[in-house]
Amino acid sequence: MTDDAYLFLVDDPEPPLGAPVTAVGDLACLETPAVRAWLDAHGVTAASPGVRLLPPEETGAIPAAAEKLPVPLSDEELNQLRHALTPPGALARVEEELLAYRDCAGERDALLARATAAGVPQHRIVELTGEDARTVATAAAQGQHPTSASGPRQR
Repeated sequence: MTDDAYLFLVDDPEPPLGAPVTAVGDLACLETPAVRAWLDAHGVTAASPGVRLLPPEETGAIPAAAEKLPVPLSDEELNQLRHALTPPGALARVEEELLAYRDCAGERDALLARATAAGVPQHRIVELTGEDARTVATAAAQGQHPTSASGPRQR
């Protein structure tokens, strides 16, 4: 495995291997003399459908006979490339999971305080939630204060 991503040429972009360069966005490496010379030598542009890009961890999938060129990408460019390679359905599912996590995590402290107030021992809350014991203890202590947003207000 290498630390560089690779530009490579495919004769037939079906089935798709790698990402089309245009799907990744503006890449600084495309302006380098080495990449421009490589593209010119093969008679293609970065927008050609046969010009593809793979991140370092996937370069082993490039066919041995393919023309290829290692290119350094910034962390942001690598993230863009990996995003371009993610199937749209999979990306949507992960984003839904992240939203569900946000909704659940936003109520975490209130739930921990309610569990403690209901009499669930703190060690059992730790076992069930996987939360750190200090987190559970802190949430339980905050839930005992009358000014806590998670507990009922005293008059």
